[in-house]
Amino acid sequence: MGRLTGTHASFDRAQTEQWLNSRALQHDRADWAVLRRSDGAFLGEAVLNDLDADNASVNYRIWLAGPEAYGRGYGTEVTRLVLEYALDTAGLHRVSLGVFDFNPRALRVYEKCGFQLEGRLRDVLLWEGHWHDELVMSVLSTDPRPGIRFS
Repeated sequence: MGRLTGTHASFDRAQTEQWLNSRALQHDRADWAVLRRSDGAFLGEAVLNDLDADNASVNYRIWLAGPEAYGRGYGTEVTRLVLEYALDTAGLHRVSLGVFDFNPRALRVYEKCGFQLEGRLRDVLLWEGHWHDELVMSVLSTDPRPGIRFS
């Protein structure tokens, strides 16, 4: 699970809930728990952080809790909802992210949601003795956002 986000630490649900509960006083970011609508099961988190208010720009990251949340459209749905909030509701101009080169599933989700590749940061992550690149992507408020909207 940490490999996809590049973190060598691990967090359980209680730690994640504690972290989310501490975010209320943070006005330069937005953190959401991702819950399955049908039963309230915790699926992960989505975050807008590193707000640059002067340039109407923010970073996006998402973490899904494990294989039970992969391949079911949750990442796509959450990413579209967060983009809708960031670009339409909050009025930001740019949302950026980084994704590691070994995560083609996430890359495809981001492309589906309208993110465009901007560049490659070479050898930014050392994981199990191998170096990996980070792909930098963004979507602008003026870019088309393909796909359906979730309501």
